[in-house]
Amino acid sequence: MSNYWLGLDCGGSWLKAGLYDATGREAGVQRLPLRTLSPKPGWAERDMTELRQCCHTVIRALLDHTGIGGSQILGIGISAQGKGLFLLDKEDRPLGTAILSSDRRAIEIVRCWQQDGIPEKLYPLTRQTLWTGHPASLLRWVKENEPSRYPQIGCVMMTHDYLRWCLTGVKGCEESNISESNLYNMSSGQYDPQLTDWLGISEINGALPPIVGSAEMCGEITAQAAAITGLAAGTPVVGGLFDVVSTALCAGIEDEHTLNAVMGTWAVTSGIAHGLRDHEAHPYVYGRYVNSGQYIVHEASPTSSGNLEWFIAQWGEISFNEINQTVSSLPKAGSDLFFLPFLYGSNAGLEMTSGFYGMQALHTRAHLLQAIYEGVVFSHMTHLNRMRERFTDVHTLRVTGGPAHSGIWMQMLADVSGLRIELPQVEETGCFGAALAARVGTGVYPNFSDAQRSLQHPIRTLLPDMTAHARYQRKYRQYQDLITALQGYHARIKEHAL
Repeated sequence: MSNYWLGLDCGGSWLKAGLYDATGREAGVQRLPLRTLSPKPGWAERDMTELRQCCHTVIRALLDHTGIGGSQILGIGISAQGKGLFLLDKEDRPLGTAILSSDRRAIEIVRCWQQDGIPEKLYPLTRQTLWTGHPASLLRWVKENEPSRYPQIGCVMMTHDYLRWCLTGVKGCEESNISESNLYNMSSGQYDPQLTDWLGISEINGALPPIVGSAEMCGEITAQAAAITGLAAGTPVVGGLFDVVSTALCAGIEDEHTLNAVMGTWAVTSGIAHGLRDHEAHPYVYGRYVNSGQYIVHEASPTSSGNLEWFIAQWGEISFNEINQTVSSLPKAGSDLFFLPFLYGSNAGLEMTSGFYGMQALHTRAHLLQAIYEGVVFSHMTHLNRMRERFTDVHTLRVTGGPAHSGIWMQMLADVSGLRIELPQVEETGCFGAALAARVGTGVYPNFSDAQRSLQHPIRTLLPDMTAHARYQRKYRQYQDLITALQGYHARIKEHAL
């Protein structure tokens, strides 16, 4: 009987489980949609008990669908979106609903920190910007707004730490994820009480669980979880991966000539560095990578394809194929309509919100869809351009995420950026990367470098149309001018409110 490794991937909208053999061949994948709760404007929450049940259900469905027995699975890894806040109380029960990284309730706290110069104090130690969805920001919000909940905090975790605990009963914070929390000192590789002191949340220091490595064994499947899922009790579970790290692994990023763009709820551009740098052009976000001495460097904002998903949900179901055909029917950069993809946050200032601009009676749904495609690409360009100031020899962009399945959208990205676009043909990068971590942790590979070199995914390549590039560059400059004008508007609104 063959042996397999299981990878779980928990994103903003879906929970997925995949099985892979020792060579990386996929035996099957199962998916479950996840509910995001929005009880107030700007809030994004998840029911922790419901998520636990979904985790059990998707694993059981995968084993039933593939006919693979739990005893054939030698290791399990979990990949998930980063940041956010999952709390247990002092009796190890879920403490309210989880708060997701796209949540914006802490915006006033972040704004006050910015006015007080806190980000500048934190950055040399954490190598993080301050964002509303960081655990640190959300913990401070809980302290100020839910004073009865805050003292009950027994353990602070993020998504894949919580799922790992659900399966093993063992607490831990995985390093590639917790390193981007503003609770972690990037140089020392440890929690730093100075950080929580500056942030006014030092009471939670004792609730921070041990830091664990991506391929480090961090518990075994409990008898209870085994009975529900069909897994074998005692199956080892490794630390897992921040999903941005998982996609970088699957994209084969290993030098400074290639960057990885992830297009999902978040727009992320990542590169791999061999050390920390000081006095850079931008406050780049750093995180611990899976290889010793390496860091993942990225720029990110929740401004990507989640905007399209919202539009489809609000304005009528339409298939992805139909959307692509609709967008391709219009001339490239031929419309004066713009879309700002800031439904869940912005990379142009905390106050910026989403919207269409330039709409006239002649515009159809096709123009709206084209504007969304363009707006998402233009927002990605904000991060890509900044990253190219650091990674100056980049000639290729490898893209992962749902939009990578759209040849129209990817050609638009090539045309706007002027870069060679490579599309690794990995169906589920989160599941595959998580299972890869499990294979490293159980000794199939001695390290992630060897594991990555073993990957033989086919790659689809797209080259830019330089005539279209010139047209898109004109429209991109107009997009930037529109952003600048709206920033001025918000500055005046703020000034009049004082």
